[in-house]
Amino acid sequence: MAILEGKTAIVTGSSRGIGRAIAQRLAKEGARVVVCARTAAALDDVVREIMAGPGKAAAIAVDLREPRAGAAVVDFALKTFGGLDILVNNAGATRRGPFVKLTDEDWEDSFALKFFGAVRTTRAAWPHLQEAKGSAVFISGAGGRTPGAEFAAGGSVNAALLSLTKALAETGIKDGVQVNSVNPGTVRTDRMKVRLESMMKEQGGDLAAAERRFVESSGVTRIGEPEDIAALVAFVVGPGGRFLHGSLIDMDGGATKTV
Repeated sequence: MAILEGKTAIVTGSSRGIGRAIAQRLAKEGARVVVCARTAAALDDVVREIMAGPGKAAAIAVDLREPRAGAAVVDFALKTFGGLDILVNNAGATRRGPFVKLTDEDWEDSFALKFFGAVRTTRAAWPHLQEAKGSAVFISGAGGRTPGAEFAAGGSVNAALLSLTKALAETGIKDGVQVNSVNPGTVRTDRMKVRLESMMKEQGGDLAAAERRFVESSGVTRIGEPEDIAALVAFVVGPGGRFLHGSLIDMDGGATKTV
C-alpha cells in the first residue's frame, strides 16, 4: 500500500519546478493532489501527467497574492476530494538584486506571494488539517538562514517563514497538526537554468562547465534536483516522518555553513 493512500494534499506553486515534482511524488505515494498556480495550461499538464498513472489530481488556477485565493484553494480541495490532510506551501519567487535597487514594489511582491499567500492558505486549511491530524510544510529556502547581498528580500521572506513554522508548530502540538519547513538550496529549476546560461555567456565554455564553476564557487556537493526535495517532503508528511515537528530542514548540498 502506498504510504499516502487515502490522503488529500494541496501543493501550491505546482505548475513547474519543485512544486510540480512534489505534486507528482505525493500522487505517486497515493495522495489525491490539488495543484494550483496562476497558469491554467501548465497545471492541466501536471494533472494529465499524474492521471496518466494511477494517481488522482485536480487543478485550480489562482493568484495567491489575492486575499481570498488561499481560501478558494482549500474550498476547492474539500469539494473535489472531500477533505484535506496535507498542505505544501511552495508558491513564491522573490526578487533578487542589490539592496539599494530593491523598490517597495519588489519587497511587497516578494512578501505578497510567498509569505502572505502561505499565511492565508494555511489559516484556511488549519481547521481541516486539525480534523485530519494532518501536516503543513513550508518550502522556504537556504537564504532564510544565510542570506546573501543579492538576496535581501528573499532571505527576509524565507526567514519569516522559518519563524512562522516555529510559531505554528507550538500551536500544532495542541491541535494535532504537524508543521515543518524544508530549506532547498540551489535546485535545477527554470530560474537556475537561466543563471547558468548567463554564466556560460559571460565566462565561456558550455553549460556543464558553467555548472562545475558554480558548484565549486558555492562550496556545495552539487546542484539539487526538484525530485530531491519532493522525496524529502513525501517522507516528512508520511508515517516515517511524523516525529519531525517544528523542524527547519536544510536540503542544500552543504550550502548552509552556520549552526
